[in-house]
Amino acid sequence: MPRTTLPSGIEIEYDTHGSPSDPALLLVNGFTSQMISWYPDLLQQLVDQGLYVIRYDNRDCGLSSKLDGQGADPMEVIKAQLAGDALPEVAYTLSEMAADGIGVLDHLGVERAHIAGVSMGGMIVQTMAIEHPDRVASLTSIMSSTGDPRVGAPTPEARDALLAPPPAEREAFIEASVRAKVWQSKKYFDEDEVRALAAAGFDRSFSPEGSKRQLAAIYASGDRTEALTRLDVPTLVIHGRDDTLISPEGGFRTAESIPGARLLYVSDMGHDLPRPLWPVLVEAIGGNVRTAVRRPAEVGN
Repeated sequence: MPRTTLPSGIEIEYDTHGSPSDPALLLVNGFTSQMISWYPDLLQQLVDQGLYVIRYDNRDCGLSSKLDGQGADPMEVIKAQLAGDALPEVAYTLSEMAADGIGVLDHLGVERAHIAGVSMGGMIVQTMAIEHPDRVASLTSIMSSTGDPRVGAPTPEARDALLAPPPAEREAFIEASVRAKVWQSKKYFDEDEVRALAAAGFDRSFSPEGSKRQLAAIYASGDRTEALTRLDVPTLVIHGRDDTLISPEGGFRTAESIPGARLLYVSDMGHDLPRPLWPVLVEAIGGNVRTAVRRPAEVGN
């Protein structure tokens, strides 16, 4: 897979699918999730929507740069927030992670892209739209939230499963991956697929320290709600009704905050993208792109 070194010195692993002459769709992963979680057949369905699809590994994940030894522990960030103290220095924030994605677009010569992100990736694409509005043609925020800590809270079971340290031994890591059942779609949970993705991810890059820095970035980046109210971009918000990791309120508040945003609540969807729901999700993303394409070019610039 190709890689680019950004002006910041961060190296980002990425790949592309489809024709560069089609509208570009940049896909952004969630917390600790590698680009391989966008399965090839899902990518093909997006390409079939007439899109040039770009996916990449966020920093501190997959084959992109790791920032080992930098920044504060996320729990220290939370303690400072609760106490009203100045935040400790973190390795980066969502702003830097958003700039990474924009850097991939720069490298590929893409002036404006449609952007879609899941979970933390939804937070990152929201940040892209806020801080780089001239680069964003449309926004799709999936199973994400606004950064307001009072909104979209996980259930205790989902939070504990997410934050449990991953085993360092391969077979134990694969076995532990089924903890995701607590937040994934109840109707469509596929244990074999979860295990297979965990095995592929472990073999590709096992770097658990990066999770702390990504989590600290989320906590340190604060509430985007007010900034979201100033967006002027075709926006689709997708959220599963069964999501226990970021509750459906997170999607509702995101859509409520962004002027003109459309909200798609999906039955039988948890905090994942289950294969049987791909046609619904792909068509919705494609529809948001088509809305943006029909929009006057000067709007949102």
